Amino acid sequence: MKSQDTPFVGGPLDGRVLPVPLGITGHPPKTYRVPVPDAAGGPPTVLVYHRVDAGRGGLLHQLWRYEYAPDADPRRHLKWPWSKPDAPAGGGTPHSADGQSATPPARPRPTDE
Repeated sequence: MKSQDTPFVGGPLDGRVLPVPLGITGHPPKTYRVPVPDAAGGPPTVLVYHRVDAGRGGLLHQLWRYEYAPDADPRRHLKWPWSKPDAPAGGGTPHSADGQSATPPARPRPTDE
């Protein structure tokens, strides 16, 4: 797998140059998530970096760098049209205020008489 040495700007990785794997298009991913293990053994902290243009490195060679995004949601991911929707905040199926299901009941099919 090909990789490209990419500089990181801002955040805990400021000034480091890390090899980032390239996708099938030859570009590094738009968002780079770096899990940092917790010293106390808890869940890891995820640092989020976004790819930005860093100019050209020749006639056709594109250069990139990653900038720290402290307010980005580390759980955010692509949502495809065929993906299942996220679960409601309350869990289970959505209900109206009177406790009934928010989806209308199915209509009976007309029969041929």
